[in-house]
Amino acid sequence: MPPSTRERDDLEVRVPGTYGSKEKTTDERAEVAAFRGSLGLEHLIDVHTHFMPQSVLAKVWAYFDAAGPLVGRPWPIAYRQQEQQRLEVLRGFGVRAFTSMLYPHKPGMARWLNDWAAEFAARTPDCLHTATFFAEPSAAEDVTRALAQGARVFKCHLQVGAYDPNDPLLQDVWGLLAEAGVPVVTHCGSGPVPGPFTGPAPIAALLARHPRLPLVVAHLGMPEYEEFLDLAERYANVMLDTTMAFTSFAEATAPFPRPALPRLAHLGDRILLGTDFPNIPYSYADALHALEQTGLGTAWLRAVCHDNAARGFAL
Repeated sequence: MPPSTRERDDLEVRVPGTYGSKEKTTDERAEVAAFRGSLGLEHLIDVHTHFMPQSVLAKVWAYFDAAGPLVGRPWPIAYRQQEQQRLEVLRGFGVRAFTSMLYPHKPGMARWLNDWAAEFAARTPDCLHTATFFAEPSAAEDVTRALAQGARVFKCHLQVGAYDPNDPLLQDVWGLLAEAGVPVVTHCGSGPVPGPFTGPAPIAALLARHPRLPLVVAHLGMPEYEEFLDLAERYANVMLDTTMAFTSFAEATAPFPRPALPRLAHLGDRILLGTDFPNIPYSYADALHALEQTGLGTAWLRAVCHDNAARGFAL
């Protein structure tokens, strides 16, 4: 069962010196505001942020702290505050809408994660109601239930879940989501390390069967950037989010191929801002400046950081 509010608060950990701490918040808010101002944007929309039951988030943070096998190197959490503080940080950056990306790593988790997410969305109006699923017999029923609860976006993590998106247990899930037109933010690239079902081939097979599926490739498909750009160019409902892309942290091990930048520019109406907040090892402003350094221009940045998601989610 999800933890109570009291248990959730007891599990919270505050680390002095993180980017969201008081001593840094004012400067960073000003830096992000200046970025928005340079684009003529009052707000940002971030489609890849993580809010989840604190018992689960504590385990995620512990995994990052230990540089677990899916991480492979030190990964300090920049925004390790209590839930309300994290919400205040995002809102202080001018983020008008965000998600509560959460994901199961074993059967039996998805439904109670979705129930938590429904409750979180009900008390957090600026959160785009997020849900998830796992390759298990109840998957289609879980997704049907989440859609009835009002889910507007789903998260699918093929690396953590270690399941095949083409598993027959998910056949009805993809059909339901394609029919409903609800986007699925999918960690399907092989970064930071490959999983048994990561990479473009499983997603290519999935899209061949469900060509209308609104699939959002997380992290621009890192490190198989160009192969996922191929799929976006082939399927009109495939989008990509920018999570961690172009940051010095990501470029050190999975640099984006500069010759592919014109392709990213051409797909400018299907690229969405994502950051992985709060689980990033650098500041939120760093993530925004990394996009700025692509040189793709003000109109591209404005579409990515706000307009595309505003249109897609009717905000």
